[in-house]
Amino acid sequence: MIKYLLLVSLVIHATLANSESASKKWLTLNGQRPSVIARGGFSGLFPESSDFANQMALGTSVHDVVVLCNLQLTKDGVGICQGDIRLDNTTNIAMLFEKGSKTYKVNGQDLTGWFALDFTADQLLANVSCLERKVRNVVQNIFSRPSAFDGILPMSTVDDVRNSNPPAFWLNVQYDAFYTENKLNVTNYIQKATRLQGVNYISSPEIGFLRRTNGLVNKAKTKLIFVFLDRKATEPTTNQTYGSILGNLATIKAFASGIAVPKDYIWPVNAANYLDAPTSLVNDAHKLGLEVYASGFANDFTTSYNYSYDPSAEYLQFIDNSQFSVDGLITDFPPTASEAVACFAQYPDIKPTKGQALIITHNGASGVNAGSTDLAYQQALEDGADIIDCSVQMSKDGVAFCLDSVDVTRDTTAAATFMSLSTTIPEIQQPAGIFSFDLLWSDIQTLQPQLTSPFENKGGLPRNPANKNKGKFLTLAEFLELARVKAVTGILINIENAAYLASQKGLDIISSVNTALSNATFDKQSTQKVLIQSDDTSVLSKFQNVPAYSRVLYLKDEISDAPKTPVSEIKKYADAVTLPRFSIVPAIDGFTTATTKVVNEMHAANISVYVTVLRNEFVTLAFDYFADPTIEIATYTSGIGVDGIITEYPATASRYLRNPCSSDSMPESSYSIIPAEAGSLLKTVPEDTQPPASSPTPALDVADVVDPPLPAVTKLASPPPATSPHSSALANIANVFLSLVAIVVFSSLSLV
Repeated sequence: MIKYLLLVSLVIHATLANSESASKKWLTLNGQRPSVIARGGFSGLFPESSDFANQMALGTSVHDVVVLCNLQLTKDGVGICQGDIRLDNTTNIAMLFEKGSKTYKVNGQDLTGWFALDFTADQLLANVSCLERKVRNVVQNIFSRPSAFDGILPMSTVDDVRNSNPPAFWLNVQYDAFYTENKLNVTNYIQKATRLQGVNYISSPEIGFLRRTNGLVNKAKTKLIFVFLDRKATEPTTNQTYGSILGNLATIKAFASGIAVPKDYIWPVNAANYLDAPTSLVNDAHKLGLEVYASGFANDFTTSYNYSYDPSAEYLQFIDNSQFSVDGLITDFPPTASEAVACFAQYPDIKPTKGQALIITHNGASGVNAGSTDLAYQQALEDGADIIDCSVQMSKDGVAFCLDSVDVTRDTTAAATFMSLSTTIPEIQQPAGIFSFDLLWSDIQTLQPQLTSPFENKGGLPRNPANKNKGKFLTLAEFLELARVKAVTGILINIENAAYLASQKGLDIISSVNTALSNATFDKQSTQKVLIQSDDTSVLSKFQNVPAYSRVLYLKDEISDAPKTPVSEIKKYADAVTLPRFSIVPAIDGFTTATTKVVNEMHAANISVYVTVLRNEFVTLAFDYFADPTIEIATYTSGIGVDGIITEYPATASRYLRNPCSSDSMPESSYSIIPAEAGSLLKTVPEDTQPPASSPTPALDVADVVDPPLPAVTKLASPPPATSPHSSALANIANVFLSLVAIVVFSSLSLV
């Protein structure tokens, strides 16, 4: 299985050849590109330092990736690689040695658990029996990561990791004082390891250990790195806090060639979860000749809102700014750090390539600003979107405007003001809502936008709270004018609920869209793309006589196949289809299972395919994508060949699609971001622990395509001039005022 996994990892990513681009000037201490340090191998996917984790790190990262082992010692002095001193947090040892728990004082704190120093290497690693071997294996200790590999891989010794032949090897000694107190000599172990195996980096948060080690290693071959812990924590040798040691970096130069610091030592994050100005730490250290390694990177950790849940953006903040670059990135996800170092920082500001997939927004850059607002559209244009979109809604008085849903409760503050208008309309949606066609445009203009996240309640991942209620909504005419003035590549106009609006509300959304497009001359030009999208073929048929328009059928329900007959029906009405992600790459329990034939079947009929909706948040990404939205984008575009992606984060898509690493024709000296192969990761999971197969998704049917003709627009009686709570209140005040005037006049006449 290990050989198979290595093969899979090698096809997922290409490696970086030895030659480098001469054009990039790095602000590292030595002027070379930053190192990628894989903490415990690819520990973001597999249990830390397991064989799978180490092999995957080597196969998916830059050619000179550094593999880091967190050292623990057994009772008989054998080094094993485990990040937690308590083995019960990273293995299932407690199942085998039920009475093995002990309490020790570690750096001044009492810790209870199963410790490596209480067991011999044979007890922890020997293949005594199938059952015993299984229960002493490693597990993931972060719940957002796959548990499917728990209990199937043994703990790795230091020798095991070295025998995987990493280009560079890093030993981190976290607890020298603890082991010394318990009569285990880490220094002797390190001296032997560096002599027999070769260790490129040795790090520790303990000054005493580094001072002893300083005279025992060949400094030309092994770098000593001082590790800073939390600022308030106490360093055991000096009894000073790490925060106070930070103020005297010059003393570190006497026994170390570099420092490793938590990333917030460099870019602090304030209480509101936004970045503050960077500290001077990197530049200060570089002036003293100290390298700086930033730690704590993981794609599935919540980070500053400034990064918009894009892990590549965070890496770039540390290596590709005009002030400094750290010398290395210590990460649980080495492929993402590799693409940031070798691609995005190496080749910035690349112009679009003809023939690449279109970047289509979903309500503008709605991951950063409230959807369908002027700010969301302006951000999308700055971020490199090709097509900006407007989902057209209608107000009660017939004004067409942009908003994701006809129910205004999610994306506006309507619930605070117009709750009395909440109603249930089963033809549109099952839950009750406040609908745009029950509000006048003047009422809608009083509402504030509301930036929401589909993961705020479930995953605790809100979006950019600072911009939660900023921006203003645009009429369709204003949207078209923005697109025209900014000379955007194209626009997508989404139309839904046309039949209901015509028959029940007397609103002609088709005519409103046609008129607005004509007034903006989009029907008489060919320089800007115009995509008319609807889930109703009868709506699309209303636009078939305008050559400037391309029609897009939105197939909302997931499908597993697209037979020729329904595809032929689509061709009568549309030039393209928009499909949900899982109609192209289905998944189960976080693993992709395969790639359907739907894209190929549509392409065979000369129908373009757009995939929706792509988001950055790691909770929406299959494990195959490494909690990295870039890999998902690469899979759909470079791997499967969709014609466009619909995304709420166009900046992430633009960075990838505008970069040479997204191309198959990269020079040999470059790293390529290769798509995931759907289903390959699942095949590495033992059959007895694989998730059960899901119910089959139906194939596309003709009935899913063809819709009945649109009804005629009903002529309704003219509505009263004001029906909203605001206008009703004004009317009541006016009536009271008139009544008072009448009373006064009547009283005056009586007196006369």
